[in-house]
Amino acid sequence: MPEFRFDPVELPPTAPALRERVRQFLALERSRHTFDPIRNSWTSFNAEFSRRCGEEGLIGLVFPREYGGQGMSNLERYVVMEELIAGGAPVGAHWIADRQSGMQILRHGTEHARRLIIPRIVTGQCYFAIGMSEPDSGSDLAAVRTRAVRVDGGWRITGTKVWTSNAHRAHYLIALVRTAPKTEARHEGMTQFIVDMSQPGVTTRPIYNLYGGHDFNEVVFDDHFVPDEMVLGQPGEGWQLVTGELAYERSAPDRFMSVYAVLLETMRKLGPQPDAHAASEMGRFVAHLAALRFMSNSIAGKLQRGEQPIVEAALVKDIGTTFEREIPEVARKLIPSESTMGKGNSFDDMLGGAVLRAPAATIRGGTREILRGMIARGLGLR
Repeated sequence: MPEFRFDPVELPPTAPALRERVRQFLALERSRHTFDPIRNSWTSFNAEFSRRCGEEGLIGLVFPREYGGQGMSNLERYVVMEELIAGGAPVGAHWIADRQSGMQILRHGTEHARRLIIPRIVTGQCYFAIGMSEPDSGSDLAAVRTRAVRVDGGWRITGTKVWTSNAHRAHYLIALVRTAPKTEARHEGMTQFIVDMSQPGVTTRPIYNLYGGHDFNEVVFDDHFVPDEMVLGQPGEGWQLVTGELAYERSAPDRFMSVYAVLLETMRKLGPQPDAHAASEMGRFVAHLAALRFMSNSIAGKLQRGEQPIVEAALVKDIGTTFEREIPEVARKLIPSESTMGKGNSFDDMLGGAVLRAPAATIRGGTREILRGMIARGLGLR
C-alpha cells in the first residue's frame, strides 16, 4: 500500500534572524497602532499594511531577484509566514498572490506576465483571487463548466466562479477553464488563465456571510477576452497546473493557525493552574499543533526540492482545518463567555468571530469530502 512520507527538515541557519526581523517589524507596527493583533489573521485585508510588508521585504521572498524577489528558500518563506500569522498580522491583501499566484506565474507564465505582475506583488500592491470553484460543482474541479473559445490573439471566457475570496478587491484572478469538450477523461481539456479584473466582461457579485461580512464572491465572465500572453502553461495543461498550485495553498501554516490568537488567549485565561480537563485539552491542542507544524515544514522542504506533494498537502489541510474548527468550540466550553460579534478586543468578540468563520476554513482550498477522496486514492483505497 502507498504511504505518506513527511521527512523531517532542518530550517536554514537564517531562520532565527528572520524570525527576529519579523517580530521587530510587527512590534514597531503595533506601537504605531497600524493593526490590532487580537482581531486579525491572514484573512484580514489591509492594503496599507501589505504595502508596509512590501517595503520591509516580507513579500516575494522566494521570487528571483530579477523580478524584485530575494531568491530565498521555501523554508525561509515558511518561517516568515508563520511569524506573520502568529503575530496576528493583517496580511490578507497580498497573501494569495505571495503564497501561490506569483509562484504559478513564475513557473508557468509568459515572460510578459512575469515582468508585468511579479514586481507589483513584491511591493504588496497587487492582489490575487482564486478562480476554481463553480456553482453546482463546489470543490470538484474536474466538473468546471466555465469555457473559453479560441479567438484571434487570445481566448474569450464565459461562465461563473463562486466562493471567490476577495475577488471584489483583487487586481487579478487565476481561472481554471474548460478549453476542450468534456470527455470521460474528466481531467483533460482545461487551461488556467490570468484574468485582469479591471477589463470588460468580468462582474463581481458579493456573497455575504452568516454574520454579514463580505469575503466570498460570485464572479461572472461574459465573453471576457484574455490575451495569449496571459495563458499559464499550454492549453489543456490546466489540471496538472492547478493541482500543483493547490500544494502551496493547502500545506501552508495558514491552514492551521487562523485561530492561533484564540488558543493563546484561552491559555492565558485558564492561567498557570488549569484543572485536569482543561490541561488535557490544551495539551492535546499543543501536541496537534506541533504535529501540523512538522508536516507543513516537511512539505515546504518537498516544494524546495521541486516535488509536488499533492496528497500530503491535502492531509495537512484536512487535519489543519479540523484543528482550527475545534479550538473555539472547546474554548467556549472551558471559559465562561457569551460569544459576540462586537468591534472590541474582548475574548467574547474573538470567540464569536472564530466560531462563525471556522466553517469557511473547511471550504476554502477544497472541502473535506474532496480532500478525503484524494487521500484515499493516495493510499490506494479508491
